[in-house]
Amino acid sequence: MKIIGVIGAGQMGAGIAQVSAAAGYDVLLSDRDKPLADKGVAGIAKILARSVEKEKISTADRDATLARIKTVGSTADFGPCDLVIEAATEREEIKRAIFAEVGKVLRTDAILASNTSSIPITRLAQAAPDASRFIGVHFFNPVPVMGLIELIRGLATSDATLAAVEAFGRKLGKEIVHANDAPGFIVNRVLMPMINEAIFALGEGVATMQDIDAGCRLGLNHPMGPITLADFIGLDTCLEIIRVLHSGTGDPKFRPAPLLVKYVEAGWTGKKSGRGFYDWTGPEPVPTR
Repeated sequence: MKIIGVIGAGQMGAGIAQVSAAAGYDVLLSDRDKPLADKGVAGIAKILARSVEKEKISTADRDATLARIKTVGSTADFGPCDLVIEAATEREEIKRAIFAEVGKVLRTDAILASNTSSIPITRLAQAAPDASRFIGVHFFNPVPVMGLIELIRGLATSDATLAAVEAFGRKLGKEIVHANDAPGFIVNRVLMPMINEAIFALGEGVATMQDIDAGCRLGLNHPMGPITLADFIGLDTCLEIIRVLHSGTGDPKFRPAPLLVKYVEAGWTGKKSGRGFYDWTGPEPVPTR
């Protein structure tokens, strides 16, 4: 592989573009329009500048990484790509539309991957031009920091596709785990019920969110509490994943916490919107409940 296409220049897509370019791949980065893609690269430049200041990378490495990333205004420009990774919002209809569009220009030997965190890969592959060249490649946020990739093979994913994407992930310096094609895969199948239950506990008055977060952080030795983590991930993303788990398994244990639904309906989606369960607009997060 030489050229990687990334669709979506938000936190996840920009992070995937950054680590791919840092590993020596040429990257084409797109979003709904070119200004949004350019904004994603500007964010990458800021992250790399901080890394230079902290002497984690050299100025030459920063410049080389940025030089390998090119923004494009449309997936129509993805024809030269060896691997295209979709990193759009966690909505199945949006992802399917993207696969149908980029499928028109993909080479017959190119691989199409989804960074979905919960939606079954076999089902998404229905919208791909060739299900044998379709795979789930789930990165974790923030991508440059987190050392894991989940690979999810669909029913029709070929051995060659799996091997090629695993080699790509290892070249990025990531550890690889393999998950069967079930809703939520490994990590979110375990994590999201914990986050959802923490929000249930908050809504039912079991404890304050500061004590819920501190209890899980100190009692479970987690780096951050589940409610803080939900704000980092995005409450809307958490809700979408919980809904996928609920609908995909039919198990009532995955029903969304009413308070989570209410916050998303209010537009309080976490750190990215400035407000979730914490207020993120100041120098330090402040509890909003």
